[in-house]
Amino acid sequence: MNEERVVIGIDGGGTQTRVMVCDLRGHVLSYTERGSASFYKDENAVQNVQGAIADALRQANQAHDHVQALVAGVAGFDAPNDLEWITPLTELPGLTCPKWHVNDAVSAHAGALLGEPGIVVIAGTGSIIVGITEDGQFIRNYDFHHYAASAARFIAYDAVYEILAGNTDDTDQELVQAMLAHWQFSSIDGLAAAAKKGFAEDRRERDKQFGEFAPAITAAAAQGSSTAIRVCSRAIDQIKVGIELIAASFASSEVTVTFIGSVANSPYFLERLNERLLHGNRKQYRVAKPQLSPVIGSVLLALKNLNIPIASDVIENLRNGMSQ
Repeated sequence: MNEERVVIGIDGGGTQTRVMVCDLRGHVLSYTERGSASFYKDENAVQNVQGAIADALRQANQAHDHVQALVAGVAGFDAPNDLEWITPLTELPGLTCPKWHVNDAVSAHAGALLGEPGIVVIAGTGSIIVGITEDGQFIRNYDFHHYAASAARFIAYDAVYEILAGNTDDTDQELVQAMLAHWQFSSIDGLAAAAKKGFAEDRRERDKQFGEFAPAITAAAAQGSSTAIRVCSRAIDQIKVGIELIAASFASSEVTVTFIGSVANSPYFLERLNERLLHGNRKQYRVAKPQLSPVIGSVLLALKNLNIPIASDVIENLRNGMSQ
């Protein structure tokens, strides 16, 4: 068993839990993935996260008492009372190190912008827009009671409703056929009958099924489907509103924005978001690619909480570790 001090970073966003074990110089010792960390998406969330941590420590050949700090970014951590279901995620016997639980967007921002001021848009399994200003303010679009309905399941629900409502034309034929195939119906009437019964009784399963259809919608938008374009445009408009709400608190006239998640990074959304951000209301926007992944963001936060300087060699070690 290696006698070295390590930190654990966890990204519990989306449908997978990602766990990374690193030494204090940023060398990646192990990386594992399991099912979702969110209780709202998977009733086995505790087993998923605890199992991933145990696997990662085993692969890194590290004992529990070698861990100096753990940071877990968890989707759905939006209020203090969420800790009731979040804290048990990391309660492994013998793992007594200091632990910090944050929203997964905090970890995403730390990795994407390496602690620099800017705005991170997450649109994939979930949706949130967060910014850190020059003076260190952490601002979410949620703080305004604003929500950009751009998560995969939401654009899929929206598209299904549009089609069931008959708001289609000849450009939507391929999208309609893809939708029927996805839900395994031969006609719109069949899908409509299922819709009247709520599609599926289990909410987690229903949301998962809708979320899995989102790539077909963004692809259809790129191919000219009027319904898909309409649905995507609504989501993109809401994202831009969220960005503008947060950007108003920045002192600089130019604000960096980066995108994370399967929806935001689909070719159609990326192109249209770039176009919209060319014309900011109060700010100029510089679109940048994320520097590092959310799980590395959690590692960086763990090192920061131990007051370990994040030097360039630490960043490079983390970058190299993920590319292997």
